[in-house]
Amino acid sequence: MTSTEPAGSDPAPRPKRRTFTSKYKLRIVAEYDAAPRNEKDAVLCRERLYHSHVKEWRTARDAGAVENLVDRRTGPARTKKSAAEVESEKLRQQVARLEKDLARNKAALEVMGKASALLEMISESAD
Repeated sequence: MTSTEPAGSDPAPRPKRRTFTSKYKLRIVAEYDAAPRNEKDAVLCRERLYHSHVKEWRTARDAGAVENLVDRRTGPARTKKSAAEVESEKLRQQVARLEKDLARNKAALEVMGKASALLEMISESAD
């Protein structure tokens, strides 16, 4: 352990999630389905897959949704917004919040003005 690493830190890099192409998924499902009953586990073991993979991929294939065979968890990352876009979005949100506050304050002032006028009328009629 080097002096820069905190005690108890894990020096191993975080593993990458595997990704599978639609073509690969279709090939594995076909191979798994064609395999004799006692050799299905060998296919999974060789490819380091679980039965749940094949089950999910088969369901998508049977539903005719080959495009759904793309794993959304491992799909392309969202594109990052530029600093200017982030700042612009933040400012838009701030403007919207301030406009809402302004409208509320205007309504409160209007109500206070009417209440003041009403109290003035009442005090004049009492004299």
